[in-house]
Amino acid sequence: MSAPAPSPLAIVDAEPLPRQEEVLTEAALAFVAELHRRFTPRRDELLARRAERRAEIARTSTLDFLPETAAIRADDSWRVAPCPPALQDRRVEITGPTDRKMTINALNSGARIWLADFEDASAPTWENVVLGQVNLSDAYTRNIDFTDPKSGKSYALRPNDELATVVMRPRGWHLNERHLQVDGQPVPGAFVDFGLYFFHNAQRLLDLGKGPYFYLPKTESHLEARLWNDVFVFAQDHLGIPQGTVRATVLIETITAAYEMEEILYELRDHASGLNAGRWDYLFSIVKNFRDGGAKFVLPDRNAVTMTAPFMRAYTELLVRTCHKRGAHAIGGMAAFIPSRRDAEVNKVAFEKVRADKDREAGDGFDGSWVAHPDLVPIAMESFDKVLGDKPNQKDRLREDVHVEAADLIAVDSLDTKPTYPGLVNAVQVGIRYIEAWLRGLGAVAIFNLMEDAATAEISRSQIWQWINAGVEFENGEHATPELARKVAAEELANIRAEIGEEAFAAGHWQQAHDLLLEVSLDEDYADFLTLPAYEQLKG
Repeated sequence: MSAPAPSPLAIVDAEPLPRQEEVLTEAALAFVAELHRRFTPRRDELLARRAERRAEIARTSTLDFLPETAAIRADDSWRVAPCPPALQDRRVEITGPTDRKMTINALNSGARIWLADFEDASAPTWENVVLGQVNLSDAYTRNIDFTDPKSGKSYALRPNDELATVVMRPRGWHLNERHLQVDGQPVPGAFVDFGLYFFHNAQRLLDLGKGPYFYLPKTESHLEARLWNDVFVFAQDHLGIPQGTVRATVLIETITAAYEMEEILYELRDHASGLNAGRWDYLFSIVKNFRDGGAKFVLPDRNAVTMTAPFMRAYTELLVRTCHKRGAHAIGGMAAFIPSRRDAEVNKVAFEKVRADKDREAGDGFDGSWVAHPDLVPIAMESFDKVLGDKPNQKDRLREDVHVEAADLIAVDSLDTKPTYPGLVNAVQVGIRYIEAWLRGLGAVAIFNLMEDAATAEISRSQIWQWINAGVEFENGEHATPELARKVAAEELANIRAEIGEEAFAAGHWQQAHDLLLEVSLDEDYADFLTLPAYEQLKG
């Protein structure tokens, strides 16, 4: 008796979208289903391993470099694969979701790279997941334009040689895609985003002189990087793409990954391009993993934790040294400021902060950095041009002067600032405003002149949770309690209602966002990711 045919991948509870048949072809869905069958069991094991490691950190309140991989770190002979021409110069990268207008603006921005984001800057509605793929394919075939229905302004692509190179970011391992299922089980969002993009565009990108390049988010260990590498090997073989065509840049945005940077590059060495130093997710990861570690791990207000904080400096310096030792790019963090069209003084102060931040990164040896808005591209470009000149990168700067001990990466108590009551208010304000927009399908949101994404909401709710559980006393004498958080949240909800008016308030998801923020900030059972309960409430 022959084996039964594999179950087809089913589209579940999804409203039909214009042009979805171009993305959700039978062959593309079969490829995604094969990724799911081969690799989801390992994904599930790795998620379980995260929980085990977190329990170990709760028991010990410490982390160290792995003894079992010491030989990899000690072996000076290995390097990552040579960099393809399209990724040699990454001095400025712009980030953003893959809606049609952003796709055109990001490609035209003058940045060398566009991080086309299906992760933190995109709420995973079915429309965003599918039409984002349509927009990228249209961009590669130059079949994309956009006219803003409000302003009437039209957008079109510049010539190919003026466009940014795309590095696409799929969802992290923890997120599922409920609308695509095999045998009643949802497919991991990472396989949906990667699979559809790779299937439709890998050869197309090669024909354009580029390739399928990826940013890998939320990685927590070298074993998770190994899984991605195996996915790449299978995908290239399956579609007849030459091995080593894929290039991946890994975000070191979890505290556990910071202790495994060399091992992560080693696992991906045939496909690795570099590492990136995130910020909000990194801080969120510290809070999450050391949330019961006592007062020494309590973070001050998020805006008080700059990249010059000793434990953050240790992390970024180690990242540059690690990357350059292994021939990989080191990419710096986000300049999230959004220029104001109304306040020149706000812009002047913010631009100076951005310039100082990018000057520091370029001076430290980073090969490039992120911005969230096209107006910041020239500022970041100037900082890196001053250091790089005509060189595409500075991977020849080995930073052998850097020596980071395991304890340096978690020396949170080296900061002499403390949580403040205004910091609590800001966390509540940003948390409610971001979650409300996310529930409307927006993943990148301008709040108080900063471009915020899901990492913002994570650090906001994590700090509220941490301060309450640590019994923090603020400078005004008040203690962080659930009651105080509820009071601040109620005041913010009233302020928003007064600010936008009854009609707009009623049309939004404000009460829902308020309730969800308090749930994930006050629940004794700390949710691993805010986006997990939020996805249950996301329509579409």
